[in-house]
Amino acid sequence: MNSVTNVSTAYAMEMMGVAMAKTQQEEQGRQSLQLLESAASSTQQIQSSAPASGNLGQNINIKV
Repeated sequence: MNSVTNVSTAYAMEMMGVAMAKTQQEEQGRQSLQLLESAASSTQQIQSSAPASGNLGQNINIKV
């Protein structure tokens, strides 16, 4: 009976490890999505605050 208990305990520990790994992966996925969303909103803010300059600054007049 002792070997049955050992097997049962080992199985329970294995399942607990799998559950913890799954939880960690899900949390990392949420953090990655938050980072991507944050980067996207930052890019949109920068683009909306930048002046629409067209080709401003491409021609430079130099007189010597």
